Amino acid sequence: MLSNRTFDDIKPGDTAEIRRLVTIDDLIAFANVSGNHNPMHLHDLDGDGDGTPEAVAPGLFTGALISAVLGNVMPGAGTLYRSQSLEFVQRAHAGDEVTAQVTVISKNDQDGTVTLETQVRRCADNAILVTGHAVVEAPRHRIEIDDHALPGLIVHRHRHFEALLAQAQPLRPLKTAVVCPDEPNALGGALLGRRHGLIEPVLVGDAAKISETAKKMGADIAGVEVVHEPDDQTAAARAVALINDDKAEALMKGHLHTDELLKPVLQRDTGLRGRRRLSHVFVMDVPGLDHPLLVTDAAINIAPDLRTKADIVQNAIDLGRSIGLHTPKVGILSAVETVNPDIPSSIDGALLSKMAQRGQIKGGVVDGPLAMDNAVNMAAARTKGISSPVAGQAEILVVPNIDAGNMLAKQLAYISHAEGAGLVMGARVPIILNSRADDEMARLASCAVAALHHARISGA
Repeated sequence: MLSNRTFDDIKPGDTAEIRRLVTIDDLIAFANVSGNHNPMHLHDLDGDGDGTPEAVAPGLFTGALISAVLGNVMPGAGTLYRSQSLEFVQRAHAGDEVTAQVTVISKNDQDGTVTLETQVRRCADNAILVTGHAVVEAPRHRIEIDDHALPGLIVHRHRHFEALLAQAQPLRPLKTAVVCPDEPNALGGALLGRRHGLIEPVLVGDAAKISETAKKMGADIAGVEVVHEPDDQTAAARAVALINDDKAEALMKGHLHTDELLKPVLQRDTGLRGRRRLSHVFVMDVPGLDHPLLVTDAAINIAPDLRTKADIVQNAIDLGRSIGLHTPKVGILSAVETVNPDIPSSIDGALLSKMAQRGQIKGGVVDGPLAMDNAVNMAAARTKGISSPVAGQAEILVVPNIDAGNMLAKQLAYISHAEGAGLVMGARVPIILNSRADDEMARLASCAVAALHHARISGA
């Protein structure tokens, strides 16, 4: 509860302060609310042409922290501004921790106003950022309010994908055979990855169609290798052959069906089979979640048995480690969090957990069965009395079947505004699998994830 200070309670010399970490999300929210989209204040834009994003906190954002002290602490609830002067001495930036402080100078009994000295300092070096004076109408009556009454605010920003792109930036471009890029989304995704230095595409398909698509897009494919194969199936086989001949290091789906792409991959003698079953992993960037969320399998294995699920889990752990999850936390999803002999997914969850404990699944922490709520929400896990390193903080969600996986991934995308990068695991090389509905960030992130995974498994 927040309690205010009435006019009669306040004395000259009284002081109050709050401490606040200035975040990138703060600056984005302020830009949206104020309408001030000055690139100097946004983390991913260079506002002065020096090649470095500034992320300078707007002066009035910093000044607004003073109003937070006045409205929340002293005088507190019921306070109204008469005036506020501000002098901006130095700038705050995203990542700075600052302290806003007010000190009472005088009171006016006739109109019930209080005059205060105001300032904001940077905590790291105690430097003064903002100084000034405020005149406010102080409340006459005691008020107590719940400080959690406001609705929450989540900034729709894909910070985890931005971090993945930064991780992949130092890597050399991944030589990638792109199969049938004869449609704008397919060709555009490959060229976008090339522009960002993530992949070096080899375009495998009908050369005339690829050229015509590039012309319609206004894209320049000069300098990009094109391998002419007019038929989809032969194009997929040719792309696999390029990898077997060490002329490419990854595969990327273009404008063809997934089964047509994977058919030559699965050929026993000439394909790209690895030691495990192929499985698809979505790497989801969910706004408001403080880590990437991997969802598997939502695209390849329809109704996997226990042996296949073990491979699905191991594939996802391997990818999680490639993108920076040191010991991925894996939740095996079911409708319930206890073993029920009538619900096969709950039995599989328990068995997969035991397999991980016995070292049959390596590199991560596995727990199951878990229902969706207690897999991702700590409060729900506590309410159900579940205590484990995974419950409430799962980084990988393993679904019972393709129906559940597809629904979960699309719910995250279309209701929670998540972005999803897609990769097929289990082959000898990464296979980038994007949807035609994916936007630029999802396509870039898929290339970044593939590059990071290839770098880890190859030791590059």
